[in-house]
Amino acid sequence: MMGIIDTHSHLYLSDFDSDRDVLIEEAKASGIEAMLLPNVDTETIAGMHALCDNYPDYAYPMMGLHPTSVGENYAVDLKKIESQLAVRPYIAIGEIGIDLYRDKSRLREQMIVFEEQLRWSLDMNLPVALHTRNAFPEVFEIIHKVDPMKLAGVFHSFGGTVADLEEIEKLPHFMIGINGVITFKNSGLADTIRHTSIDRVLLETDAPYLSPVPYRGKRNLPVYILETAKKVAEAYNLSPEEAVEITRLNALKLFSRVNNKAE
Repeated sequence: MMGIIDTHSHLYLSDFDSDRDVLIEEAKASGIEAMLLPNVDTETIAGMHALCDNYPDYAYPMMGLHPTSVGENYAVDLKKIESQLAVRPYIAIGEIGIDLYRDKSRLREQMIVFEEQLRWSLDMNLPVALHTRNAFPEVFEIIHKVDPMKLAGVFHSFGGTVADLEEIEKLPHFMIGINGVITFKNSGLADTIRHTSIDRVLLETDAPYLSPVPYRGKRNLPVYILETAKKVAEAYNLSPEEAVEITRLNALKLFSRVNNKAE
């Protein structure tokens, strides 16, 4: 399958220090034509930039502060992240959002940081990569506060309900990112996404996390996105090649700064 775009990978993390170049060559050989890299915090910027510099026109950076990295010094961290936006071009603001899975004590700070970064995206005309975990109501609240009709982006690692999907469909420029979770036996995700068009779907790995079956529990590798593509195709009664091409065009539409042409 040629032309896969992995719209969410953390291949710059230390998990891949021993074999990153080999994995990228394997990814290219398997038909993955681009990797989109969301930032996490101030500590991950240098590694992400290095990967993008080593693989221009293949690895593309985003810039943002992840919600689980929002601590008591969030204002200082946010300034550092924002300063990066003038240093080089980025394809999106991300990874941003709200995460209430393990800790709700920073909800106020997370909402402040999320809103600020959404406003950057409007100012710079960039899409956003959203991290939403146990926090769909809060995320929708901030999106509607900022500008639901102008904001654009992807609900990365979508794992919500049909009702959540219906709310996303009210946002004209948002898509959902599907990764290895769709292959999990009891996820129900394949049934859920049938309630929206495949024109709203992007493929992603979230490497090194969320490896698909049959690799669940292992480090997620770029080539494993093929398993996700097959499952998405199955959900929509398409061939894997058809699903890859549609999701590729979706990615290029949303992330318009990726230097690939939709043909």
